[in-house]
Amino acid sequence: MITTPLHINNSMPAFTNLRGVDGNIHSSSDFPNKILLVVFSCNHCPYVQAYEDRINALHQAYAPKDIQLIAINSNDTANYPDDDFEGMVKRAHMKAFNFLYLRDEDQSVASAYGATHTPQFFVFDQQRKLRYSGKMDDNWQNPQAVKENYLRDALDALLAGKDVKIPETFSIGCTIKWR
Repeated sequence: MITTPLHINNSMPAFTNLRGVDGNIHSSSDFPNKILLVVFSCNHCPYVQAYEDRINALHQAYAPKDIQLIAINSNDTANYPDDDFEGMVKRAHMKAFNFLYLRDEDQSVASAYGATHTPQFFVFDQQRKLRYSGKMDDNWQNPQAVKENYLRDALDALLAGKDVKIPETFSIGCTIKWR
């Protein structure tokens, strides 16, 4: 599927009726007055798996600062059955996810965001304008070797009322598995 990427300062595409592993249905409007961090994720990708503990730690650190992290799995499940909803529930439980993990069954949310990879991060300010898009940091394999924390830097800048110094990076990871 060809998607059109969001650009910095584009408005956030709203989403509705996404089923979460918490048993609830969620919409983007559920989080007024919060900075939203949306990450396109999945269960099977080794890049995502390498980041899961860091994503948990990030949400633990930033949730008290009114930042809501939402992971969305849009992958095709016919060819990637590990990414089905039941697999999401198991993965979230096994890794003790402390953030919302939602299923985009029809892939419309990933398409609207122009998402291409897992993991791929999108940060929207309180006015729902895109302020950062890309990867978490500069070393997916070794958290101790990270020199650039692009995502944390973007969140800290927004919290301080400043412009994001590096608003876009190229996401690395697995490609989203389209139908």
